[in-house]
Amino acid sequence: MTHAPRPGGLAVWRLATHLVAPLAPLILSQRAARGKEDRARVRERLGHAAFPRPPGRLVWVHGASVGESLSALPLIAHLLAEGQTNVLVTSGTVTSARMMAARLPPDTANARALHQFVPLDTPGAVARFLDHWRPDAGLFVESDLWPNLIGAAAARGVRLALVNARISQRSARRWRWAKHSMAALLGAFDIVLAQDQTFAERFAALGARGVQAVGSLKADAPPLPADGAALAAMKAAIGTRPVLLAAQTHPGEDETVLPAHDSVRAHFPDLLTIIVPRHVERGADIEMLCGHRAAARRSTGGAITPQTAIYIADTLNELGLFYRLAPFCFLGGTLVPLGGHNPLEPAKLHCAVLAGPHTASAATAFDAVLGAQGFGRVNGSADIARHALRLLGDTLAAAQAGADAAHGAATVSGAVERTVAALKTLLDART
Repeated sequence: MTHAPRPGGLAVWRLATHLVAPLAPLILSQRAARGKEDRARVRERLGHAAFPRPPGRLVWVHGASVGESLSALPLIAHLLAEGQTNVLVTSGTVTSARMMAARLPPDTANARALHQFVPLDTPGAVARFLDHWRPDAGLFVESDLWPNLIGAAAARGVRLALVNARISQRSARRWRWAKHSMAALLGAFDIVLAQDQTFAERFAALGARGVQAVGSLKADAPPLPADGAALAAMKAAIGTRPVLLAAQTHPGEDETVLPAHDSVRAHFPDLLTIIVPRHVERGADIEMLCGHRAAARRSTGGAITPQTAIYIADTLNELGLFYRLAPFCFLGGTLVPLGGHNPLEPAKLHCAVLAGPHTASAATAFDAVLGAQGFGRVNGSADIARHALRLLGDTLAAAQAGADAAHGAATVSGAVERTVAALKTLLDART
């Protein structure tokens, strides 16, 4: 998501953030009370460091939240493999911080890979952050663009790259109304490495320089992990029951999945439908939507019993577990106009993908996976039910679809190597 200053330019944004800065501690305290900030680490959001700066070269990698941080993991691992590069990872959400604590390479113990919350985009917080860390290079993942942070880093000579870059058509149109501000903001980046040619053309049209289309880092991410004991327990609870999985769902999609469940259950009376919402706080709302259907919520300790029809997996960082439990899934964010979520995650685990028409956020990946499968586009409950009935009724066809999905995912790999090659000149120049 791109955070744009209001009309009037970057100077107005800087002034506005300077004026609001005295209220930052109060705002952060209120957010912490709602679980939106880690109370023990609020000072990091004000630019105070939690760790000393490691000696030597430091590459700063910033991703807004879980998705961006996950996609950066292969790149981080590649940087650490050089042996002389330290990595500072910043992100802005509590869930991403927890995820990075679990997923950063083991070098974290040796202070070679560290996570800190990104500072608020106020001049003071940004200055404190940069004074302490003094990064040699900054890699911003996708499109989380904060004007003060980027401008101050560039002014200090930090070499900047926008990696795994993407921008929606809607955002590009909106930025054209502030094209001078956007050109100045993008001009701070030495290079922009876009996920595909369409995104590259949009960035170039907005004034970015050094634009290249190198592919998506998500294509090179390792398969999502799963806890072995939890996986065994879930398999035991499910037994031989057929499973319909709906992953990363948003409001409006659960209302589509539930009628599909009813249609399929008429043919498979012991069907278990697992819904994994994109935002775990929606678990209670989904349970209410279930109505007369017997439902259980994972976050409240609900267990799968023979009577359970709908299992709501409203917990964090367990997608890898659920993709391993189903031969196919409906992937959310695609029946509502959000652009879809990462289809490579289920595909790499041999879980075939069904997706609605809204897949612009990862168009290349969706085309590769769905093209390899030869099916998967859906427009509503009837389509989901139709595909589910076929795949649940033919285990060989379901297994082949999963294998095809994995093959499709493999065809879009290589972005990490292309990204590293493009960054080499940037990083060596700073050295």
